[in-house]
Amino acid sequence: MRSFEIKHPVPVASIRWLSVAFAGAVVAACGGGSGGGGGPGPGTPPAEAKLACDDTMKSRFTPDDQTKVLLVRAFKQGDTLALPGGTQPGTPVVASADVCMVKLLVGPGNPGPEDAPSTSAGIGIEVWLPTQDRWNKRIHAKGGGGWAGGAHTSLTVLAGTSGGSSGAPATTAMVEGAVSASTDTGHANTANGGSFAMKPDGTPNTVLWNDFSQRAIHEMADKTKALTRQYYGEPAKYAYFNGFSTGGRQGHKLAQVYPKDFDGILAGAPAINWTKFITGELYPQVVYQRDLAGVPLTSAQLTAMGNAAINACDVVGGQHLGYITDPMSCRYDPSLDATVLCVSDGGTGPAASCVTKVQAQAMNKIWYGQTTDGSVPFPATDIGMGPMLASNQRWFGLTRGTNMLGLAGPTPFPIATDLVALELQDASYAQPNFINAVSNGMDKWKTLTYANLSNAADQGLALQSTFANINTDDPNLNEFALRGGKMLVYHGMADTLIPIQGTLNYYERLNAQIANDPVSPLILKNYYRLFLVPGMAHGFSNGTTNTAASLPLPTNDQLYAALTGWVEQGNSPERLEIQTPASAPTKASGLLCSHPAKPVYQGTDPRVATSYACQ
Repeated sequence: MRSFEIKHPVPVASIRWLSVAFAGAVVAACGGGSGGGGGPGPGTPPAEAKLACDDTMKSRFTPDDQTKVLLVRAFKQGDTLALPGGTQPGTPVVASADVCMVKLLVGPGNPGPEDAPSTSAGIGIEVWLPTQDRWNKRIHAKGGGGWAGGAHTSLTVLAGTSGGSSGAPATTAMVEGAVSASTDTGHANTANGGSFAMKPDGTPNTVLWNDFSQRAIHEMADKTKALTRQYYGEPAKYAYFNGFSTGGRQGHKLAQVYPKDFDGILAGAPAINWTKFITGELYPQVVYQRDLAGVPLTSAQLTAMGNAAINACDVVGGQHLGYITDPMSCRYDPSLDATVLCVSDGGTGPAASCVTKVQAQAMNKIWYGQTTDGSVPFPATDIGMGPMLASNQRWFGLTRGTNMLGLAGPTPFPIATDLVALELQDASYAQPNFINAVSNGMDKWKTLTYANLSNAADQGLALQSTFANINTDDPNLNEFALRGGKMLVYHGMADTLIPIQGTLNYYERLNAQIANDPVSPLILKNYYRLFLVPGMAHGFSNGTTNTAASLPLPTNDQLYAALTGWVEQGNSPERLEIQTPASAPTKASGLLCSHPAKPVYQGTDPRVATSYACQ
């Protein structure tokens, strides 16, 4: 290699960036990449014989001394996807193509009493492999939801026949033709919620927190790549991760901690800021206990106020759309709306759904989000919808017009009570399904004051290292970006569980991280794209209180196609046209713009995508 002379001093930081970029260029030139591409070099030993989809794989697939093949099963086209001796949950799935299923266990797990939720043999991984002639040279792994868990180590039940918003691994293997996989993140028992994360003595289970937070998804990537290489005799050309909610958090964790695992990541409604937003998910119930004598708002009351907010903020081009396109600017205040207030408070609201001014103010608190003392500013001055927290705000609330029953219904969201119990290291704060040797869940959450809940939030932050940095909010994606990784993120603006402002907050911090490094060659839009979807719930459905709304929505397939086109053809996704589902009684289309651009109405029909431009 020809030597060269540096004629001008170069800052150390610049050398850091240039050296990483140069190393990446050399790897690319030599045929390297996360998918493991590139042909064998001189002197490379002959390739090992391919693995067969039978029990010989148990002795032949040995990537390390902690990995064990538990089960191998070949399914033929037309077979029902089920295992002998078990009852497969859900609607029976019939194989649309030949496919091979492999169950793996990666130790060491966490030893302990046999019946304790904190006892684990290790990380379960289930991999689905299409036939050689149908394989599209991709890996398309899937994320989990909630506390994850699953039947990945079961010898009688399949985990991959269902998959939530990101799709079922089995279907992905059979239909797309990609190798697909998922993981139980280190715990198979899903009945006891987050109790796996607490040891019998009440202290945090650091081993399983680490498996759940980060290790399991990396082991899934690593073992799926190794299995793919040995099964087909060649590595995958591209590796993708597709997750929603917890899976969206997992996607961000992969980019932050394991940036070489995947070429492209599709992350929906990411559950980043884990302890912050989940502690805040209990806030509506604390408002009920402290302000409304423990009596929740009814479904009719929540719907009435939500629909009133929509009616006040959904007008585009002089027409009511039935959903709010820009909830960040909606300042609707039910305490000033006579149409929802009861007659006793000077209103005209129907007796079955009207609210008192105290109840209306409780709704304002819930929309604003958790504060240290339960206070809330007037909506006319602050609705808590900015990307940055206000001085007294612990976390954000859900947007106006969103269906609140998941968090503000008659019972608390169970993950929220689980987490508060884990933060306070006292199982009694959880609901009764939380099982632990010291004490079980006893609904002690009802005793929490605003200050108590704020303290739990503080404890969640203090325990981040113990919880394996579960918040997943590190804005440094430099290594992922420099090696060419792409992340496409989307979030419903009527998400019923995870406030969208947390994703916007992360986006702002990504921007700031780049801006604060003057020698960074990175441009955020080159590797991270965010799309906000008006009216979309925690999933591809209507998240608003207006059940009659005709919402244009993206699909998982559409978003995944945008990601693969970006990675494989360089087609950067600037805008996406979306349609109402086929089952919708009224047809409409819409436009999604890569944040921070927004769809600006410029046409004659607000229900047609061509009436908007991204600006």
